[in-house]
Amino acid sequence: MLNPLRRRDRHPGDSHRTGRRGRLGAVVAGTAALALTAAGCSGGAGDGEKPAGNAANSSVTVFNGATGTIVENWNPFSPTFLQPTNGLIYEPLYWYNFATESTPTPMLATGYSWDAAGKVLTVTTREGVKWSDGQPFSARDVAFTFDLIRRHKAINATGLKLVSSTAEDDRTAVLTFEKPSFTDEAAVIANTPIIAEHVWSKISDPAKTTNPKPIGTGPYKLKTFTAQSYVMEKNASYWQPGKPRIQNVRYIALATADAATAALTAGQVDWMSSFLPGLEQLLKSQKNLTYVNTPTLTASIFTCAGADLGCTGPQTDPAVRQAIYHALNRDQLNKLAGGGFAETASPTLLLPQRDKNWIADPANATTPGGPDVAKANQILDAAGWVRGGAGIRAKGGQKLSLTIQTVTGWSDFISLNDAMSQQLKEVGIELKPTQLSWNEWNNNQVQGKFQLSLDSIGLNASTNPYFTYQPRYSSATTAKVGENASTSGNYARYTNDKVDAAVAAAAATNDEAVQKAQYAIVQQEIVRDLPYIPIYVNSMLTEFNTSHATGWPSNDNKYALPASWKQWDNGVVLSNLQPAE
Repeated sequence: MLNPLRRRDRHPGDSHRTGRRGRLGAVVAGTAALALTAAGCSGGAGDGEKPAGNAANSSVTVFNGATGTIVENWNPFSPTFLQPTNGLIYEPLYWYNFATESTPTPMLATGYSWDAAGKVLTVTTREGVKWSDGQPFSARDVAFTFDLIRRHKAINATGLKLVSSTAEDDRTAVLTFEKPSFTDEAAVIANTPIIAEHVWSKISDPAKTTNPKPIGTGPYKLKTFTAQSYVMEKNASYWQPGKPRIQNVRYIALATADAATAALTAGQVDWMSSFLPGLEQLLKSQKNLTYVNTPTLTASIFTCAGADLGCTGPQTDPAVRQAIYHALNRDQLNKLAGGGFAETASPTLLLPQRDKNWIADPANATTPGGPDVAKANQILDAAGWVRGGAGIRAKGGQKLSLTIQTVTGWSDFISLNDAMSQQLKEVGIELKPTQLSWNEWNNNQVQGKFQLSLDSIGLNASTNPYFTYQPRYSSATTAKVGENASTSGNYARYTNDKVDAAVAAAAATNDEAVQKAQYAIVQQEIVRDLPYIPIYVNSMLTEFNTSHATGWPSNDNKYALPASWKQWDNGVVLSNLQPAE
């Protein structure tokens, strides 16, 4: 595997884990449950396809971080399906653009509504849609999809509590849940691939099939596949008029970071997501290259904060966490580790630009750029942490010395730790970085066996703050030290009755005004307690070669989250391209 984006993401809506990117090489989409799994093949331009100009024989080549031999799997319910499965072949009812503040975009549905109790969801499906084999799509396919999920626990990755799923007619599907399920909305409408009843009703075990002849409603269908390469071709039956205009999409694998960069600059790759050192200079010398930056992952210091659940060390003192927050020189950290591409974070852990309407107090909209050493010292002095030998503070015989863990080879995070060690020393905090294997690092977080850990938070089921606050701050998603917290859970071991009550109240309604009032309570508590200390919103750089196709997302028009590994958005991007003249 290459090294740059070591994704730990679960699929949004599937207890989505966090992601992060490294600074060297091309993107790696690591294996993850249900969906952001990279697929790959060997080879480059060739395979009988012309990467050229007019729509009839137009082609683009995608590198989504894949290496090695590829195993065929087009099952959208499998943990190891090939990355283009969701977005190119299968589509959801709606789609969320996480690159900007937006409402869900209609795809296979044109409307939906909940009953007052939040137990019944009625969906109106789109007319005129056909499956790629020419059969008509209807609400009966939607009802079948969710009934299949209800009947087979192995493919119910989000844990939907469905009672029934029926079609009233060809355009109306009705989903009934056991309990109020407003918070399942994003998982249902935007993160469930809709499948064809006439195909999947003949499959005995939907969890085990590799679905070798996939039939979907998406803009592309499978053309050729070998253990070394695969090509997707335009779906002539696609429901969006005039789309797609690119005839073929080829997916390739590349062995090294240097190979990825070379392929991009040589015009052999049209789309990839990577941190490329010297990107700006590279663009100056390559007129056909462009890029977009869509930061969505907040690099943060995770703290084992809950002393009542077994956390030990100075970081269990909120004053220490507050002092760390104020002592960081984030502008410097961005230059040293973020390449200057990172964006400002928020102590609310929401994204300041995209989520500004959800941030209650403008004072909490953004983290400070420079350090406030005086404030950090004042906080520590007031809390009884006294400077001792070598300037390191202590209290009650306990030295203010903290170990922070990261993964061996995560170069940007290693740079962050080195720089933060120097910054925190100015206020009397000793920071001792340690590098571990991914498995050991991850196990420590899940079981709470750490003091500080460097990780990222972002890409949830939707942009509603519930999907940030419930997993990370709810006492229901944590456990005592030594026991596993839930997937994408509260690794900080943070417990707060006010936060639990506010999160529960927000989940019980789809009234945004009520939700905002509850999230304001959450934000007030977590900004003070800081179980997760935000650093910055890490860059997510994606590069394009415009010599074969135009219409890629841009920094001025982020019509989709353009990372080449991102499910759902991949179909949106490819549908918006047109052959270069």
